[in-house]
Amino acid sequence: MITGGSLGPALGVSFSECRDAQVKPLTLKSLWYKTIPPDYLLAKGERRMSINEEKLNQLLGKFVADFGAAFHAGLVVIGESLGLYKTLAQAGQPLTSAELAERTGTSERYVREWLCSQAAGGYVEYEAQTQRYFLTAEQAFALADEQSPAYLPGAFLLAVSALRAVPKITEAFRTGEGFGWHQHDHGLFRGTEMFFRPGYAANLVSSWIPAFDGVEAKLKAGAKVADVGCGLGASTILMAQAFPNSSFIGFDYHDKSIEMARQKAVEAGVADRVEFAVAKAKDYPGENYDFVTFFDCLHDMGDPVGAAAHVRGSLAPDGTWMIVEPFAGDQVEDNLNPVGRIYYSASTLLCTPASLSQEVGLALGAQAGEARMREIVTAGGFKHFRRATETPFNIIFEATP
Repeated sequence: MITGGSLGPALGVSFSECRDAQVKPLTLKSLWYKTIPPDYLLAKGERRMSINEEKLNQLLGKFVADFGAAFHAGLVVIGESLGLYKTLAQAGQPLTSAELAERTGTSERYVREWLCSQAAGGYVEYEAQTQRYFLTAEQAFALADEQSPAYLPGAFLLAVSALRAVPKITEAFRTGEGFGWHQHDHGLFRGTEMFFRPGYAANLVSSWIPAFDGVEAKLKAGAKVADVGCGLGASTILMAQAFPNSSFIGFDYHDKSIEMARQKAVEAGVADRVEFAVAKAKDYPGENYDFVTFFDCLHDMGDPVGAAAHVRGSLAPDGTWMIVEPFAGDQVEDNLNPVGRIYYSASTLLCTPASLSQEVGLALGAQAGEARMREIVTAGGFKHFRRATETPFNIIFEATP
C-alpha cells in the first residue's frame, strides 16, 4: 500500500514536498534532485547515457498525471454507480459532503474523500469558505447527463473493467493465445455501450448516414437493415428510433449482450421493429439487406476478410455497407497522440486478444488505418470503398458491391 509516509521516500523526498509540488512548478530539482546527482549515468548494456534533466522532467510530469488518473478512473465509476454526480447536478445549490451522503444513502466519510479527489481533478468544484461542492454546467453536461453527447463515465467503466483482465492478458503475452470479448468482466459490456452511445447519438443520424449515397432516403421509405456486432444495441436502437418505416436486426456472437439489447429495445419502445439475435459476422442469416452496419467491431474480428465476403453476399445488389472504425492514420507515427494512445492501449487489452481468440486471428488492432481497411474490404469482394466522413474518434467508411 502507498501511504503518505511511503510515497515521499519512494521518490526520495518528504511527503510535504510531494504535497507542495502542486503549488509550484514540478521540476527535477524540486522533487527528484536529491536522488539523481547531476552527473548520474544510466548503464544500458555496454552503452552509458547521461540523464537529460529537461526530458526527465517531462516524463515525471506525465507520470504524475497518469498515476492520479489511474486511481481517478475507479472513483468516476463509483460516482456514476452511486449517483453522486447526478445528485450534485440536480441539487440546485452547492452541497456539503454530509448533505450529498444523506441524499444518496452513502457514508459521509467516504463521500468526503471522494469529493476531495474530484475537486483536485477538476471534475467537481469546491467552495473553500463554505466547504461545499457543486458541478458547473459543463461538468454536469459531461458527468451527470447520460443523454449528453459528451457523457464521460462510460469510458472509465470500460477502462476499469478491461483492467480486470490484466493478469490473463499478461499470460497471453507469453503464450500468444487470444482472450475473447465474452471472457471479460461484465462491466466492460455496459461500459462500452455507455462510451460509444453518446458519439453515435450525436453523429449517426445527423451526419454519418446523410454522408452515404442514397441511404437516408431508403431508410425513410423503409429499408431492411442488419447491424452486425451490435453489442447492447445502442446503434440499432438509435437507427430504429430515427427511421420508423425500416426494420432492423442486430447480431452479436455474445449471448449476454443480446439479452441486454432486447431489454433495451423494449425500454426504448422500438421492440416492434427491432430484433436481436445471436450470430457471428461470417454466418448471420438473411439476404437482400439494403444497409449493413459494423460499428467499431470489424478490427476485432479474427477473419475480417471472411466477414466482408459474407456482408457482400447478404447485401441487395444496390445495398450499402457502413463500417465505423476508430480514427487512425496508416503509419504508427500518425497515431502517436492522445487519441492514438487510447486506442492502442484498448487494443492491447481488448481488440487484439479478441481477434487472436478466433479463427484466422488476423489481429488488425484498433489503429489499422484506412489503407489496411481498404485491403480487407476489397479482398471480401467489394469494388467501391471510400471514406464518407469522420470525427476526432472515428472514421466512417462506405462500401458498395
